[in-house]
Amino acid sequence: MTKRSASIENGGKVATSGHKVSQNGTLQDGDDKKVGLGKKVTLLRGISIIIGTIIGAGIFISPKGILKHSGSVGMSLIVWIACGVLSLFGALSYAELGTCIKKSGGHYTYILEAFGPQMAFVRLWADLIAIRPAALAVISLAFGQYILEPLFMPCSVPPLAVKLATAISITSVMYLNSMSVTWTARIQIFLTFSKLLAIGIIIVPGMYQLFKGETKNFENAFDLSKVQLSGMPLAFYSGMYAYAGWFYLNFVIEEVDNPERCDLSQTFAEKLLGKFSIAVPVFVALSCYGSMNGGTFALSRMFYVASREGHLPEVLSMIHVHRNTPMAAVFILYPMTMLQLFVGDIYSLLNFMSFLRWLFIGVVVLGLLYLRYTKPDLPRPFKVPLFIPVVFCLTCFFMVFLSLYSDPVNTGIGFAISLTGIPAYYIFIHFKHRPKWLQKALDSFNRSLQIILLVVPAEK
Repeated sequence: MTKRSASIENGGKVATSGHKVSQNGTLQDGDDKKVGLGKKVTLLRGISIIIGTIIGAGIFISPKGILKHSGSVGMSLIVWIACGVLSLFGALSYAELGTCIKKSGGHYTYILEAFGPQMAFVRLWADLIAIRPAALAVISLAFGQYILEPLFMPCSVPPLAVKLATAISITSVMYLNSMSVTWTARIQIFLTFSKLLAIGIIIVPGMYQLFKGETKNFENAFDLSKVQLSGMPLAFYSGMYAYAGWFYLNFVIEEVDNPERCDLSQTFAEKLLGKFSIAVPVFVALSCYGSMNGGTFALSRMFYVASREGHLPEVLSMIHVHRNTPMAAVFILYPMTMLQLFVGDIYSLLNFMSFLRWLFIGVVVLGLLYLRYTKPDLPRPFKVPLFIPVVFCLTCFFMVFLSLYSDPVNTGIGFAISLTGIPAYYIFIHFKHRPKWLQKALDSFNRSLQIILLVVPAEK
């Protein structure tokens, strides 16, 4: 065993050479440097997390889904506007929650504060085994498609090659987030500027063509003969997916310093940009990678907080002794993401996870209304007008339950998965006296990962 190898000492805590264990059982550097998550998310880094996750794969995947399910060009524009307004309402509601509940964890934390541990665990369970792995797989598949596209033009990219490139990208994002908070944030800033450039490359020529009078795509734009109410939830899911990301900063609030490919994009670029269009897939791929990076950074903090609250294994709330990153919480999504990557495609995964995502986000904002009633004296530095969370909740719940008719298979599977969180809560959390074999297995799991990952409880 080398000088810096780990050993189990001091009641099962990991100790390493050059460190000492404090009286409360946490590990510190020899110079009394605390092991924990520091406040390394500056204003610019916080903005880059939000922009980086909003402008990800969604803006390049969603147009096809919206146009297909809305039935007409005009209706698709209405869906885009409605989803934008609804996202604004959701963001304002989360701003109120973030300023009055100053804890990391996002959705999980707000449901915990409003409705208690059982509902919060069900949300966490759905996130862990369904929502987050599917969401990460969707973004990663888009990255794999776009990054390989210039290499295979004008032929299509082999599906297996896309899967392999996707697997490599997921692994690299996990590795980056486990190594350094600072470098993760710096790279996120660079990727944010790259994706803004990509958006500019598409928007500016498009506006130029529009002002030249190229409006043939808007002829009979509001022909409603193909519009069906049953398609609206799926159009809604695609639109909201494009805007999603406005809630991610709430996942890392404690670290804030001073608190299937869419051919439309590429086809558009080929027509207007000529040979330069080969650069568009590269910029789109960088945009997707930024969304993967920002999402992983934020979501690992939710699992970190959930472990701190006793809803996940203790090792997930531990910090690497040298890197000061929640390494176990970063890698927890890796197995399920890789599984869903190889069994699904972009649009089936998108519909599958959107039902659960917007159901629980609606529950979160419902919690805001509930807290207004149960805790009227809670300090609220920022308070939204009441109609904003009410409209947001009603719209989310209406679209979610209508989608049970529009896509019963994927939404039914998602609903069934969320219900399995109820027995899981009672087996793993509620019952005080677990079977000895289960408790022994959990303890062994925590100790083994502690040694392998070199993580210890964070200093408070």
